Amino acid sequence: MVIVVDPYIAGISGDMALCALIDLGADKNKILEGIKKCGKFLPDSTIKKLDFTKIDKHGIQSTSLILEIEENTHERKGSEIKEAIKNSLIELNLSAKAKNFAEGCINSLISAESKVHGIPEESVHFHEASSIDTLIDVIGVAIASDDLKLFEDEIFSMPICVGNGTVSFSHGVMSNPASAILEIFKNSKLIIHGRNAESELTTPTGACILVNLTNSPINYYPSMKIESIGYGAGKKDFEQFSNVLKIVKGLKKNTFDSDSVIVLETNVDDVSGEVLGNLIEKMMNNGAKDAFITHGITKKGRPTNLVKVICDNENYDSLASILIDETGTLGIRVTLSDRIILPRSMHQIKLTFDGKEFDIKYKVSFFQGKSNFKVEFDDLKLVSDFLKKSIRETESLIRKEILKRNVGNGQT
Repeated sequence: MVIVVDPYIAGISGDMALCALIDLGADKNKILEGIKKCGKFLPDSTIKKLDFTKIDKHGIQSTSLILEIEENTHERKGSEIKEAIKNSLIELNLSAKAKNFAEGCINSLISAESKVHGIPEESVHFHEASSIDTLIDVIGVAIASDDLKLFEDEIFSMPICVGNGTVSFSHGVMSNPASAILEIFKNSKLIIHGRNAESELTTPTGACILVNLTNSPINYYPSMKIESIGYGAGKKDFEQFSNVLKIVKGLKKNTFDSDSVIVLETNVDDVSGEVLGNLIEKMMNNGAKDAFITHGITKKGRPTNLVKVICDNENYDSLASILIDETGTLGIRVTLSDRIILPRSMHQIKLTFDGKEFDIKYKVSFFQGKSNFKVEFDDLKLVSDFLKKSIRETESLIRKEILKRNVGNGQT
């Protein structure tokens, strides 16, 4: 099965995620009973009313959280919430993946606050996130995801809308998205974007839930046969759009794995071949997945070189800087591209030629029950230079040795 979390229009909060999963088919009573069992772990908070109901949200029939709480505190240490979640997980009979998810959520939240404020994680204090709401959202989503067996499915996220304008919180007013939101998404591959809503559309708890459910961004829906759709309503109302999170479950209609990469490209017409050759090498040494140059003709018949660099979110900033520094370009086009990828694994083997031992790395790929492998070129060249043989001869020699060692082990 494949799951698409779609916060493209209205963003995501903890209660929106929980409500969307219930709307998708999670057992409401199991979730209510589980949450009520765990309320005791935050003794200064009392859940007076907890339920879910169907409402019309700007034309969309969706599920909304009904919650009334009484709290005698306005702040808690992050470690208190973490301890309450850990105790809740002991209380509940959840899978190992659900437990890892819930612990990951609170760890992401604490880590983000620690980095934003420059303090140790054990010193982090929550203000807005100190409410029992945080425990309800995290534990509720863990129970719901377990009930729907989501942790066994492929989960993808559309780009996340964070809103616009300013946010007011315990430390004052700042531009939206707040620093904690940015910090949470910084270490993921997920993509955020804004919209003219003049409001916070993605909350820190919602962000933590999403990055711990998936690290697979998509720009558009995969090929899938839709089985069910869940709509989770947010508390705010907007005239321009329905404040609703969609979660879609379906059958994947192809057998390929996929991921997304960032493509950087720019045209340069005044850079020497030596600089361009060095640029490719520098890009690859700094984390690019691939880099290449295509020759062409632009306006007024002027020859040009189109430089393309494929990278991931982690290396995006540094590679863009190198591209500007090395070429002097005045602009870079940036696109997010989904790609099909075959399952693959890296291996290493020790081989001896003419009395010298070499560590040979090779990549094994799998497709339709068959496997193939390719020797890393740098290792191939090293052996070729030592033996004073051509690359083709050396590759044939190494392949024979690898096949001889790995016959019957399923790698080749």
